[in-house]
Amino acid sequence: MICLQRFSVFNLLCLIILLEAVLCQENAQTMRDKASLLSFREGIVSDPHRTLEDWNSWGVHVCNWSGIKCNKARDHVVELDLSGKALGGTISPSLANLSSLHILDLSSNFFEGRIPSELGSLSLLEQLSLSSNLLEGRIAAELGFLRKIVYLDLGSNRLTGEIPMPLFCNHSSSSLQYIDLSNNSLSGEIPLKDGCELKQLRFLLLWSNRLVGQVPAAMSNSSKLKWIDLESNMLSGELPSEIIQKLPKLQYLYLSYNRFMSHDGNTNLEPFFSSLVNASNFQELELAGNNLGGDLPPIIGNLSTNLVQLHLDANRIYGSIPPHISNLVNLTLLNLSSNLLNGTIPPKLCRMTMLERVFLSNNSLSGEIPSAFGDIPHLGLLDLSKNKLSGSIPDSFANLFQLRRLLLYENQLSGTIPPSLGKCINLEILDLSHNQISGVIPSEVAGLRSLKLYLNLSSNHLHGLLPMELSKMDMVLAVDLSSNNLSGTIPSQLGSCIALEYLNLSANSLEGSLPDSIGKLPYLQNLDVSSNQLNGEIPESLQESLTLKKLNFSFNNFSGNVSSNGAFSSLTIDSFLGNPGLCGSIKGMSHCRKKRTHHLAILSIILSLLITPIFCVFGYPLMHRSKFQRHQAVFDQEELGDDEEEGKKEHKYPRISYEQLIEATGGFSPSSLIGSGRFGHVYKGVLQDNSVIAVKVLDLKTDEEILGSFKRECRVLKRTRHRNLIRIITACSRPDFKALVLPLMSNGSLERHLYSNHGLSVRLNLIQLVSICSDVAEGLSYLHHHSPVRVVHCDLKPSNILLDEDMTALVTDFGIARLVKGDDGNVPTNDSASFSSADGLLCGSIGYIAPEYALGKTISTEGDVFSFGVLLLEIVTGRRPTDVLAHEGSTLHEWVKRQYPHRLDPIVQQALERCAASSMPKQYNKVWRDVVLELIELGLMCTQYTPSLRPNMQDIAYEIGRLKDYICNPSSFLIEEIDLKVEAP
Repeated sequence: MICLQRFSVFNLLCLIILLEAVLCQENAQTMRDKASLLSFREGIVSDPHRTLEDWNSWGVHVCNWSGIKCNKARDHVVELDLSGKALGGTISPSLANLSSLHILDLSSNFFEGRIPSELGSLSLLEQLSLSSNLLEGRIAAELGFLRKIVYLDLGSNRLTGEIPMPLFCNHSSSSLQYIDLSNNSLSGEIPLKDGCELKQLRFLLLWSNRLVGQVPAAMSNSSKLKWIDLESNMLSGELPSEIIQKLPKLQYLYLSYNRFMSHDGNTNLEPFFSSLVNASNFQELELAGNNLGGDLPPIIGNLSTNLVQLHLDANRIYGSIPPHISNLVNLTLLNLSSNLLNGTIPPKLCRMTMLERVFLSNNSLSGEIPSAFGDIPHLGLLDLSKNKLSGSIPDSFANLFQLRRLLLYENQLSGTIPPSLGKCINLEILDLSHNQISGVIPSEVAGLRSLKLYLNLSSNHLHGLLPMELSKMDMVLAVDLSSNNLSGTIPSQLGSCIALEYLNLSANSLEGSLPDSIGKLPYLQNLDVSSNQLNGEIPESLQESLTLKKLNFSFNNFSGNVSSNGAFSSLTIDSFLGNPGLCGSIKGMSHCRKKRTHHLAILSIILSLLITPIFCVFGYPLMHRSKFQRHQAVFDQEELGDDEEEGKKEHKYPRISYEQLIEATGGFSPSSLIGSGRFGHVYKGVLQDNSVIAVKVLDLKTDEEILGSFKRECRVLKRTRHRNLIRIITACSRPDFKALVLPLMSNGSLERHLYSNHGLSVRLNLIQLVSICSDVAEGLSYLHHHSPVRVVHCDLKPSNILLDEDMTALVTDFGIARLVKGDDGNVPTNDSASFSSADGLLCGSIGYIAPEYALGKTISTEGDVFSFGVLLLEIVTGRRPTDVLAHEGSTLHEWVKRQYPHRLDPIVQQALERCAASSMPKQYNKVWRDVVLELIELGLMCTQYTPSLRPNMQDIAYEIGRLKDYICNPSSFLIEEIDLKVEAP
């Protein structure tokens, strides 16, 4: 019995010893994984979101570290996922010691250097994703020995050299299902040789490299392929028909922009399309830009009815469009542009009722436009330009309620413009130029408020008057009506097209004077009225414009004095040819004779001033009252609200008479003009005590809303006080004259510093720009959250941000601001001060307007946040929102979002160059780069489509304040994570 007890105790001790040994072994493995991860962390030089902060915390098990997952026993790390964390640095070879790793995902970061060849020893690795980084050098051949790899993504880096053979041709590659090496600079041939077995491969993405040679025949062994993208390389040879016909599961095939040819010496496309017939779920085909020859075979209609996109543009395909193509009933995009097609457009084409975009431009198509196009309910873009089409524009286009872009230019179309086009209520671009269209411009078409980009009716045979309805196009950027037979006068109502940048009315028979309102268009850059019969003087408003760059007044009957100042300073005599009545200081123009002074006129002005004295009423007490102590007055209650106590404190406020403003500004002379806008002009003035002021004179003739704007601005400026808001000195009011008197900001507006066309040789550096952003954010934060009366500014943009002598930014121009009475930051709908986007005044300026305003939503502080986000992106990119809209066809924030986060390098680099980052010490380069990236991210947060997802101005002011501290003293400050998320681009 004793022996048995001793034996049991002995066995128990052995078991305990054995268990301890196992536990020690497991602990040793965990410690090795931990050491590998900490070694990897040492290579991280940038962690702006502090993702890895918990990696060295005592008491936190390695399996609980951010981005780490372990097996069930918690003794082996099996997953490391740090994708999209903005990490910078290099990838340490120590990761190869994580012997149980199944998933390694470091994509969408800023890792540099080479991919460690040691990663090839991770024998259990199934997923490796290093895409969208800054990795460079060759792909290590050792990665081809990952025995269980299923998913391999190295796309969107800077990798060079040839693709190593083991990656595609190795017994270890047999499990591969997904390969993405796209968007690098890889060269050589695709290394798929005979005998390569990639039987599980489903996705092969090699687009945008420098690959050469033919598509390897061994690709046909991968019969499960669904997606092949070889676009934008230098591949050659015949289209791979024999390979394609062995891939029955193929859904997406992208071969565009290579050097492929069709069969039989680039004359026969039928074998290729035949090879696709067996792919029953085929959905997209792209063959653009290969110079493929041959005609479109009828068998194209036998492709899968699941086909939704067909790109055959920029080739040398000839012959007619086969009617059989109409069998592709689910096609949404058809692009046959820039080929050699002839014949007529088959009416059967319009049986494809799912079509959304049709490109047939730049061919030799003839005949009439099929009226059946009007039966395609979802058609949003129709481009038939640069063909030989004749006949009239079908009335049936009126049915296309989704149509956004209609391009019919450079054809032989005749007849008239159908008024029914006015029913295309979503139309953004209408180009009918260079045809033989006659008749008048229908008022229904001229009144299309949906036009956002351009209207081009030039080079036709149009006659009649310019329709008054053109004034309704308050979103259009360009209008070209040149080279027609239009007559009559130019309506002054064109001044309502406030987004207009380009206006061409040349080569018509227009007469009368050029309206002064044209020169007041706030964004107009290019104006051509040459070769008409216009007369009278050239309006001074054109010379005073701050945006005009190109003008042409040639071959009219203009007369009068022309100055070489303002917008005319860069013009030559070529802009004024054929106007013998003009004289002035333009080189090559005859000098004007001096006229006698009209003493009686001057005397009458003086008498009128003496008979009708008027005094100005102030907004705030002056910071330095001694300069103005002899000009005291009271608030006018009608202009400044119901605060009676304010009105009684007459002794505290300055009074400046109308005569003093006349004297201070030289009679509001053009030489004193420093700015213009929708509501009037701003003049520089100097009072008798040498105080420098800015006088904002409202143009009461342009709109009844101006009076309301004046009252609104007075009320806002009276009730708010902050170092980053403009303060009011006084306000002048009489029935025929309204003006605000403000301190003159010596450094002008932010817009003046952002764009070189304002004549500044030195731009702001990044420290100054961040400081300005911080000032603006603080000012808006005060308006939204701390002011006695909450205010929504509604028109934030660079021209409404002024800089004082210390470069402190002040928000100005509260002409369309709204007082917020609700606790939620919204203007209540029953408030008389509220308005919607359908009212006479827009909710801001084009490019800065929050998208919800276009839907009639109530004005809110979130709208200001959106405008501020656009401002941030404008400062970083150096591009005006309207320029992006004109050239990119999208808003500024949408354009930046498309680059985020993997294609921001060019934007960041250009920002650093503009902000003189090259003059900074090298150790600060990364600091500045981090700040630019943070500004972009914050700008995208502020411009999210859903208002409730945007941060408030209080949080924004805090974040930019920290950025300001960081860039001014980077050695003692670390950027922390901004706790707001950007919507996925």
